[in-house]
Amino acid sequence: MPGLAQSCIGLALAAVSVCPATAADSVPDFSGYWGRNTFDFEARSSAPEPIRNLLRLPTGSSDPTRPVGDYNNPILRPEAAAIVKERGDRARLGRTFPDPSTRCTAYNPPFIFAMQLGMRFLQKKDAITIVYNQDDQVRQIRLNADHPAHVTPSWKGDSVAHYEGDILVIDTVGIKTDAQSVVDRYGTPLGEGAHVVERYRLIDAAAARRAQEEYAKEGGQLGGAMTADETYPKGLELELTIENPAFFKQPLPVLVTFRRTRLEWQEQICAENPDNQYAVSASPPIPRADKPDF
Repeated sequence: MPGLAQSCIGLALAAVSVCPATAADSVPDFSGYWGRNTFDFEARSSAPEPIRNLLRLPTGSSDPTRPVGDYNNPILRPEAAAIVKERGDRARLGRTFPDPSTRCTAYNPPFIFAMQLGMRFLQKKDAITIVYNQDDQVRQIRLNADHPAHVTPSWKGDSVAHYEGDILVIDTVGIKTDAQSVVDRYGTPLGEGAHVVERYRLIDAAAARRAQEEYAKEGGQLGGAMTADETYPKGLELELTIENPAFFKQPLPVLVTFRRTRLEWQEQICAENPDNQYAVSASPPIPRADKPDF
């Protein structure tokens, strides 16, 4: 975005300020706090269904506290279905399984979109920074750049972006994969060769509200995560395409809908914690010697 002041380009993250797009820039302005009150992915019409929760509340919506994934979803390869089933069996017993949230590590795409309820964009001349509310996650995305010929895998992958008119497109490859690299809260595994494409666009606020209210019937409603600003005229829609060839039979297109929120940014502290005070989990035992060495 040429023409931005140098002071705006050199944003301090702690200040969480934003460089708004100018008329000359002709790019969408995604500044401000965006939020939702429901985990997981919304289905897209005429597309495969994302993994859904087998455990339901009396209302019929998903039980957000116990993620037991539907391992019979036809998009899953047999080895992925077996992993989702095993992890769901743990969740039924109130035990967590390894994922970036329960282990308090960097959230990989696309898990970050299934889990995060609040975010903010910092739009700069040659990069975009996205900060997420839960566990203070941050992503750095290069603008109008290419992926390197050889990408070293990392937790958040290598992300590049460009604008297509009023749409921001982010392309991510090189996502590190191990036992806790997952697609969603149900422990659906993410494998080598994963490729995630995000397409953000502003939509009418009424349409965003309808989408969130409709999806809450399926995904359940969390209290206090997002207080919508009913006066703001726009919502934010994320169209997400997840390619996971090691574990999916085909790409998975999904949606995530956000609305402008009036809720103050919540500081959350999260650090690797072998005691798992925030979750019930089977942690590995701490090594102990039978006799002192000196």
